[in-house]
Amino acid sequence: MSLEELVYDWNTIDPALLPPNRHIGFDDETLRDGLQSPSVCEPSVEKKIELVHLMNALGIDTVDIGLPGAGGTHAAGVELMAREIAEKKLKIRPNCAARTHRNDIIPIVEISQRAGIPIEACTFIGSSAIRFFAEDWTLDKLLKLTEDAVTFAVGEGVPVMYVTEDTTRANPETLRALYTTAIRCGAKAVCVCDTVGHSTPDGAHAVVKFVKSIIEEQGGGIRLDWHGHQDRGLGVINSIAAIQGGADQVHGSALGMGERVGNTPMDQLLVNLKLMGWIANDLSRLGEYCALASRACEWTIPHNYPVFGRDAFRTATGVHAAAVIKSYRKGDKELADLVYSGVPAGQFGLEQVVDIGPMSGKSNVIYWLEKRGIEPSEDRITRIYEHAKQASAVLAEDEIMRLV
Repeated sequence: MSLEELVYDWNTIDPALLPPNRHIGFDDETLRDGLQSPSVCEPSVEKKIELVHLMNALGIDTVDIGLPGAGGTHAAGVELMAREIAEKKLKIRPNCAARTHRNDIIPIVEISQRAGIPIEACTFIGSSAIRFFAEDWTLDKLLKLTEDAVTFAVGEGVPVMYVTEDTTRANPETLRALYTTAIRCGAKAVCVCDTVGHSTPDGAHAVVKFVKSIIEEQGGGIRLDWHGHQDRGLGVINSIAAIQGGADQVHGSALGMGERVGNTPMDQLLVNLKLMGWIANDLSRLGEYCALASRACEWTIPHNYPVFGRDAFRTATGVHAAAVIKSYRKGDKELADLVYSGVPAGQFGLEQVVDIGPMSGKSNVIYWLEKRGIEPSEDRITRIYEHAKQASAVLAEDEIMRLV
């Protein structure tokens, strides 16, 4: 039987909610927003460039290479990454964060000119009443900053993505005034930000749909981005809801690195959209991307992290392992991938792992030995099985080999 016959998929979505046949873009924030996590280490420029190449291989559309307005070695690193993208003719396009102020935009203009490649200026500004109150801002002041900065950037030939911070807690009429001003001044993209991870899927859908209507009022032709955070653990599902609401591009960072509990995990977002059939990106190097980000930023991947955590495709439970083993015995790796897993490990260069522990059956022991080319003699099976039953955790490989 085919896998389609064996798995009844309740995930089938109402066709009216599916995005139209359009390209879904991705912006990788690992090297800017991701590095705002207080628990990561700043990677070397060489490692950043390696990550940019992997992002390019995964079909990620744009990459935030930093905030050159910070100056010094940071700005020098931004320029090296921009040059690498230009010289190696990578498909991925660079962008840079900037306050909605000329002083932050000028370094982007200069690096763009020296590197010989367009760099999108992601000019950010607060938008919620709570920020207005805390910062003693007025709407008139922010509209003036918006008009001045966007007009200046456009005049210097720099494409602008206008980013409103805390969009998901902002008043609709404030958003209308800010976005309308930015679009009229020449911004070619706008970004809705769930800066503090406040949004639910319904909220993400609603605010994106509202901003989409503002774009249409201004004649359309403007890219709409969604930038989410993980404070309520809803980063991935909010991004999916934002796409359904009309977002053209969604943001994320490797392994969800970022301030507080982090940004939307780019890897989980890619996996889910691939399994939903919304994207066709080749994700065969996604594990390499996660591993490099982990090493370069000294960020530990939790054992139970989806897909790329140590335990994602690992079982020592007798009943579960038996089903996986029976599937392998049928010579069907795809069946083994799905019989006790919602994610096909093989699609991401991984495989099911059967271990031995106190909840294992003898089939675990036999399979473990056969997998390593070791004769599963009766005395070996019994010795390992009885030892496992007295253990308090899954047996380590060297422990099993001593028993062998």
